[in-house]
Amino acid sequence: MALNKADLKNNIIGILTDMMQREESSIEEFATRLSDDIDTYVKTATIKYTSGLVAPNGAVTGTFNGKLE
Repeated sequence: MALNKADLKNNIIGILTDMMQREESSIEEFATRLSDDIDTYVKTATIKYTSGLVAPNGAVTGTFNGKLE
């Protein structure tokens, strides 16, 4: 699955909106919720590997050719 920047943006807006409506702010809660959303966002990335790494009888060598989507 490709990264969905619009969903991340909407999640951040939701967190900020929720935090602004409170009587007391919580930096700890904000940081936790934001880092959870960023973690989820990054984990949806897809790596498209095309070529470049070789390992006939040992450690992998070469240059990774591909892209992160």
